[in-house]
Amino acid sequence: MKRNISKFEKKINVKFKNKSLLIESLTHKSSNNKTNNEKLEFLGDRVIALVLAKKLFDLYPAETEGILDKRFAMLVNKKTCCSIAWSIEMYNYIILGDLNKKITYKDEKILSDACESLIGAIYIDRGFNFVKEFILKLWKNEL
Repeated sequence: MKRNISKFEKKINVKFKNKSLLIESLTHKSSNNKTNNEKLEFLGDRVIALVLAKKLFDLYPAETEGILDKRFAMLVNKKTCCSIAWSIEMYNYIILGDLNKKITYKDEKILSDACESLIGAIYIDRGFNFVKEFILKLWKNEL
């Protein structure tokens, strides 16, 4: 692993009860075809969607569904998730099969998937209320 996991926990201000969930969330399928972040990514995507849809619903009570949907799409797309991952320096901690590869901002899919998988891992490890606050903090500027 590129850097110590505890450094990443400090960076994001989340102390995992189950460290293996955090490691799994950072493990790209190129590193481990069986135990990787794909299922956590699936879950994290849905958790992000629920939290941000509710936040938009509360922030814009007079908006139509169509307008809310457009706002929502801007918050949950690959580019935004990549930007969030970059802002918390996930690129330093993602575990790839090619240990020599440096992740750059152009690796949008790897970064956005890792962001979603981290959210899934936090949800499982710390529960909905904790992950909700974590998401709202990370997406504050986008909202």
